[in-house]
Amino acid sequence: MGQLVQSGHQLTPDPGEADVIVVNTCSFIDPAKQESVDAILEMAEYKKTGRARRLVVAGCLVERYRAEIRAQIPEVDAVLGTNELEQITRLCEGVEPAPNPFEAYLYHEATPRVLSTPRHFAYIKIAEGCDHPCTFCVIPQYRGKFRSRRFESVVKEAERLFAQGVREINLIGQDTTCYGEDLGMKDGLAALLARLAQIETPEEKWVRFLYAYPNKITQKLLDTIAGHAALVPYIDMPLQHASAPVLKRMKRGGHADIFLKLLERIRATIPGVAIRTSMIVGFPGESEADFETLCQFAEAAQFDRLGVFSYSDEDTSASFHLDQKVDARTIYNRKRRLMALQRKISRRRNRELVDREFPVLVEGPTADSELVWQARLATQAPEIDGVCYISDPGEHPPRAGEIRKMRITRAHDYDLTGELIDAPRPSLIQLAL
Repeated sequence: MGQLVQSGHQLTPDPGEADVIVVNTCSFIDPAKQESVDAILEMAEYKKTGRARRLVVAGCLVERYRAEIRAQIPEVDAVLGTNELEQITRLCEGVEPAPNPFEAYLYHEATPRVLSTPRHFAYIKIAEGCDHPCTFCVIPQYRGKFRSRRFESVVKEAERLFAQGVREINLIGQDTTCYGEDLGMKDGLAALLARLAQIETPEEKWVRFLYAYPNKITQKLLDTIAGHAALVPYIDMPLQHASAPVLKRMKRGGHADIFLKLLERIRATIPGVAIRTSMIVGFPGESEADFETLCQFAEAAQFDRLGVFSYSDEDTSASFHLDQKVDARTIYNRKRRLMALQRKISRRRNRELVDREFPVLVEGPTADSELVWQARLATQAPEIDGVCYISDPGEHPPRAGEIRKMRITRAHDYDLTGELIDAPRPSLIQLAL
């Protein structure tokens, strides 16, 4: 989007108004593939009913099915793979780019960006690709080997975003905890977080990172998070399972006891930390005993957030060739049971927050009503965790993007309700404008 705007094009959220429509796709699991294909076919109709003259398909689906898309969907005028993003303007303008040798794409601080998030938070990708051999995952095939952005490149982009009024930055990558290893850095992520925490801003800021690999969580990293107020007490660490045999077949290693000791160390180091994880149920070879181990682990771990995914048998993943496949009904029932267990844990942990006071980042009106506003605790990541509903804005109506103090008054399964109890400080950024 940034490259198109820089080239003089105007973005519109209405496909009926667009001269060119770009569909960005995913192909990680079957439901994502189907959603992507449906979106392509839906957008193709605008070439008949709207102004659209060109349809460009981008993203991971292109990496897997480039030839099939061209052959089976004639309405598609151009395709753009994950390592070809710099060609987007030429493709939208109908100019076929000159063939280039494959180069691993990685954006940097000079790459133009248009934020698709609200003004008060943003994502920064600090690395691309992955070197882990997880059997269920196809990311290394289509995103390439792990490669880090330069340290100062990330810092410069963060400085620019904070200067624009962003209050929260979320660092992302297929594996953020490997950041800097390919550049010869030791404790690269810890060093980067410490540097971002030191950026001077006119108002309070939040910095978090997502997608940590469990065996890359070092004591140095934990100490760094605990040592800087701007680094939110939040660890997102997908464990995928707790049974040693299942984890071995996943080529991840570890087991429940190792993970419990790690969780104990995280909580001992970072006061008030929230820990999020995700699990896969129905992986080939997952027995009833394996699933019981997973449920017992979830009960013992008491995660603040836990997402459960049904195993998807992708023909390009290594796990596709494993035997002892679990049937769809069993997978469905196991997912429901694990989510029911976690719902009780989440409700219990949320109830412990009632009558306590916390800083919250005001998001704005909810999707359901302009009259009901929502906010987030530092321990609630955007778009994936629960939210805080503002029951009483007090004497000072909230503004989206400001950090206020909230007293929690009610707990729900995944969300919270509270009242704002402070007066907002004048925004230095607004005064400057």
